[in-house]
Amino acid sequence: MSQIQQAPAGFAPIGPETHAPGHAARAVAATFGIALGVIAVAAVLLYLISALGSAGVVVSAIAALVPLAAVLLTIRWVDRWEPEPRPALVFAVLWGAGVAVAVALIFDLGVQIALAATGGRPDDLVQAVVQAPIVEEGAKGFGVLLLFWVNRRHFDGPVDGIVYAASVAAGFAFTENILYFGRVLVEQGLGPAFVFTFVVRGIFSPFAHVLFTACTGYALGKAAERGGGAGAGLVAYVLGVIPAAILHALWNGGLSLARSTVEYYLFVEVPIFLAAVAVVLTVRSRERAITRARLGEYADAGWFTPQEVALIATTGGRRQAMRWADAQRDPRAKRTAMTRLIRDATRLGHARQRLVRGRASIGRTPDEQELLARIVADRRILTS
Repeated sequence: MSQIQQAPAGFAPIGPETHAPGHAARAVAATFGIALGVIAVAAVLLYLISALGSAGVVVSAIAALVPLAAVLLTIRWVDRWEPEPRPALVFAVLWGAGVAVAVALIFDLGVQIALAATGGRPDDLVQAVVQAPIVEEGAKGFGVLLLFWVNRRHFDGPVDGIVYAASVAAGFAFTENILYFGRVLVEQGLGPAFVFTFVVRGIFSPFAHVLFTACTGYALGKAAERGGGAGAGLVAYVLGVIPAAILHALWNGGLSLARSTVEYYLFVEVPIFLAAVAVVLTVRSRERAITRARLGEYADAGWFTPQEVALIATTGGRRQAMRWADAQRDPRAKRTAMTRLIRDATRLGHARQRLVRGRASIGRTPDEQELLARIVADRRILTS
């Protein structure tokens, strides 16, 4: 990193006041969204306590933390190349854990009331294969659609869509696991039935909801990658919910109808899961390729050296850059500056990708200029 260069002459960063309205609007939206999620989670929590008791909810929540931690760590690994804003991820988890669960519960209550009024009886298989997949995937996916509409600055492609969808699904599965674990706990106590339910839901299938909702996230990510507007996002949402609901129905129906749960899991669900992993690895690889290609354009314009691009746009290069920072005087400040520079350079590459279709000139948009200003500031720290 000793060859870090200074910015080209004539660069004029945009002042903070130019970006204040946009930042303020996003901050308000994030605050409102997180507040809505907290309220929904609190309401669902009260419902769970009334149905399962406070002790049952506490024990079930502790058990549900195990699959939640596994999913969140995986999301972090997928998202590490170009991390999404923390408030957006918090909103996504809260939407899944609170709003989406509340929608599913309210819809189910409405169905129960309608059946009681007409003298009908609930059909467990229909609820599992039709109602739950459509309602739950529609509710979870709508949270991702809101992020597509409100957070487009950080919604660049399929990886972002998958990360947001997985975060929503992680929150939903956490609350749903509390409900399932709690019911078994209330009915049969902390015994073999509870352990079996924990193993099936917490060990064998922690990524089930992630797999379903990722379809919607992927579709919205493709719409974002193509530069689609609000209408395109709505179409992508509908198109994404369809395969999400089908996979969800296949999971619920298969577990209900299969002669052997283990065989169904190994020969149907595991191959689908492995295919999904292959898709994620492919889109992550493409994300790295986009970063390298677009930063190469900035290198041609004089903003980076080819060596810098190689360091920022490869996993090995990033590790080398962090080792260099740790070996300098005041390593904490250098490491912080290097982390910010890598993050902002990656976002710069994706901001450039959004402009490729219009072929806008480098440095002519607020997004670019703000990120370039941050990179210049961190270069000064790294070279001081």
